[in-house]
Amino acid sequence: MSIFNQKSKFKVKTEVRKVKQAVEPAPLKKPAGVANASRPSLSVPGSTRASPIPSSLHAKRLYSSSSPESKSSLSQSRKRRGPANSRSPATASPAPALSDSEPGSDDEDDWRDRVDPSKRRKRAHTEDPDRRLRHPSLWSGQGEEDKPGIVHAADVASLADRCQPVMYLTPDEVVVRLRYPGAKYPERYELVWGKDKIDGALDIMKVVKLVASTYLTDQEAKPFLDQDNGIYRRLEKSKNTKDGKGFKEALTEYNDQLLALQMKGVIAKNIDAMRGIPRELVDFILDQVYDRTVAPKVELLAKYENGTDNVYGELLHPFISDIFDRTKLSSDMVFVDLGSGVGNVALHAALERGCESWGCEMMENACNLAEAQNKEFTARCRLWGIAPGKVHLERGDFRKNERTLAALKRADVVLVNNQAFTSQLNDHLVNMFLDLKIGCKIVSLKTFVHDNKIAENDVASSILEVEHLTYPAEHVSWTAAPGTFCISTRK
Repeated sequence: MSIFNQKSKFKVKTEVRKVKQAVEPAPLKKPAGVANASRPSLSVPGSTRASPIPSSLHAKRLYSSSSPESKSSLSQSRKRRGPANSRSPATASPAPALSDSEPGSDDEDDWRDRVDPSKRRKRAHTEDPDRRLRHPSLWSGQGEEDKPGIVHAADVASLADRCQPVMYLTPDEVVVRLRYPGAKYPERYELVWGKDKIDGALDIMKVVKLVASTYLTDQEAKPFLDQDNGIYRRLEKSKNTKDGKGFKEALTEYNDQLLALQMKGVIAKNIDAMRGIPRELVDFILDQVYDRTVAPKVELLAKYENGTDNVYGELLHPFISDIFDRTKLSSDMVFVDLGSGVGNVALHAALERGCESWGCEMMENACNLAEAQNKEFTARCRLWGIAPGKVHLERGDFRKNERTLAALKRADVVLVNNQAFTSQLNDHLVNMFLDLKIGCKIVSLKTFVHDNKIAENDVASSILEVEHLTYPAEHVSWTAAPGTFCISTRK
């Protein structure tokens, strides 16, 4: 990781206007209820991975409370920062803007009336009129269903893992179950604390709040979010006063009320009205996946050689979402991450934007964790009742992997975290870009066009139009300082 601890040596065109955009990018459509999604990500040439050390350090900054219950959220904060490299192939032609009508036009007003957003508490940062979010296996209260094959929180944070009961509960009282909006079967938790383990109580409270604020109307959410005696407030009070029995009673009421809403068809109806996912929910789902699959084995990601193309580094969630905004990534597009590591960014693109998402990674440990993440991601999206875009995670050198090369020819957006790539690999990438379709966007940490080359002899300058931008502090895993990146457009 030492290569990432150095200050950037790259020349940057500083533009105040662009810096402002990087901090608060313009959304595809009028934003409504912006929800932050932040998570770490790391990348490598030909492979992208998540770095355990920066992530955990960030987690410690987020959870500075001395109580064991707050410290147990360490792994969750790790997840909120997803790998920066993600790829996926692009569609045959660039996707159009989310709406052909101008803001405030009759067409837009009619569409918003149909969606009835005024009755939803939390809105997505970006909305895609063409996206349908309901998962095909959503349980709407009728009949049986197969149990989602998830990794339960209790599988990675339990008494068996040397964790301790919290809120004065006895070992016989720590097991609880939590219902989700998209499935009949609940997730199993243990209300325990352990270093670098999932904090079950905090995780449960977050789920309750996100379900009520995202899936329900104001009126439907009142029993859950009432500030005086709502279910969330009771969970919060019980946790703060270490009243374990009160916490479990409030959780039981939540489960019962959500089940009743599912059986009435309320959840299915409200999901059908959604055209986007709040970033807070995107971030949390990705964190849940990461905490249950990568975090328990994160030390495997530290085994890379500095000074080679195989160095690990992550782009964090806010940076990734900013990239999606700037490239106008939408559900009818194809996204490719060259060097996708544990697959964080590919999953992020599929969930937040609903696009076809590709990643290619060559390091074995990262590939194994990526497969575990993708499996859990698929099951957990079903749990939340959300249909993501199709995800393809490939093993091997992205310069030679045939499926990845074929996807590149259709790609609308390509991500290459080439911060530590050798000049030879960057030059090879430029030759690969010759096959990209016109208008394809390439996001990279370093420019592919060098100032010291003669323009007519420089392939990159002849095929790429480069925009130099700046990202804010806390947007990458290897440094807390701001830095620069590029968005190149295939001419």
